[in-house]
Amino acid sequence: MPRLLVVSLVFAIGAMVAAAEPPKGWSPGVTEVLYRSDADNTDQPALWYSPATADAVPLLVCLHTWSSNYLTPEKFYADWCIDKGWAMVRPNFRGPNSTPAALGSELAVKDVIAAVAWAKTQRKIDPDRIYLIGGSGGGHMSLQMAGRAPELWAGVSAWCPISDVARWHADSKRIGNKYWQMMEKACGGAPGTSPEIDTQYKHRSPLTHLPAAKGLNLTISTGIEDGHKGSVPVGHTLRAFNAVAADADKVSDADIAAMEAKPVMPATLLQTIVDPTYGENKPLFRRVSGNAQVTIFQGGHNILPEAGLMWLEKQRKGKPAVWEVGAGKSASKATIAP
Repeated sequence: MPRLLVVSLVFAIGAMVAAAEPPKGWSPGVTEVLYRSDADNTDQPALWYSPATADAVPLLVCLHTWSSNYLTPEKFYADWCIDKGWAMVRPNFRGPNSTPAALGSELAVKDVIAAVAWAKTQRKIDPDRIYLIGGSGGGHMSLQMAGRAPELWAGVSAWCPISDVARWHADSKRIGNKYWQMMEKACGGAPGTSPEIDTQYKHRSPLTHLPAAKGLNLTISTGIEDGHKGSVPVGHTLRAFNAVAADADKVSDADIAAMEAKPVMPATLLQTIVDPTYGENKPLFRRVSGNAQVTIFQGGHNILPEAGLMWLEKQRKGKPAVWEVGAGKSASKATIAP
């Protein structure tokens, strides 16, 4: 108890806690904090959890979705950290992706890096166990950070991500949702409007940066129905994998096109895979290239939190990726909006 009191006092002073009670929808022990981002020398908001131990602990960086912010409840991340004794930081990285400051910008990237640095000032963090996870827009930013700061992470788990912002602009208009409008607000207009705007779309796209993540322990997953019943076509995941895969391991353009045209795994790719961590959303296709893995499962625009977290738990910075996670707990499914 004395140790917990001391830790709480340190957080209250050093972390500028904004509220004693957990934010709505989050677990007890989770607090709102402000940390200084050297991107523009501003105080940025985040959620924070730290276990009451003096030992070095893993750090989970969990990222919000495309249209939301750091307060949007995804308490499965906090529940995992509470159960496992990990620290958690959930930066805002400039909020919903409808402003120039957000959507994978330099400011947003540096905010995530600064959040990790700040966490290290608040408690002992195991530098070999810093993990990153997110779904949809959080998957986009997870891939962006994998390419922009691969040296930080022991493992990155991205779910139903956007990997090419200009392509998703076209996808969004074709599907008939609102996201293309958000992209235009963030990037200054539509793709093809000017070279400067095209540069914005390219720089905010993980595909531009992912070659730097070759060798990073990385898993990318999505449901075969995404883009049909969901908002991000399956090709975004497969092209992200191709960006880090060896040539012999890449998924062909023809197979990607077939999956985007019809939510059915091509017979030549369909596999029988036993992975209890995916629960009822059984994997239909899985391929490994070096330290990267792609999985297409039965489902849509979903994140399977336990599957991602159980895989991350096995990873260590600088060590080969571990793929055999074990039986563990069957995964639950979270259907998320971008």
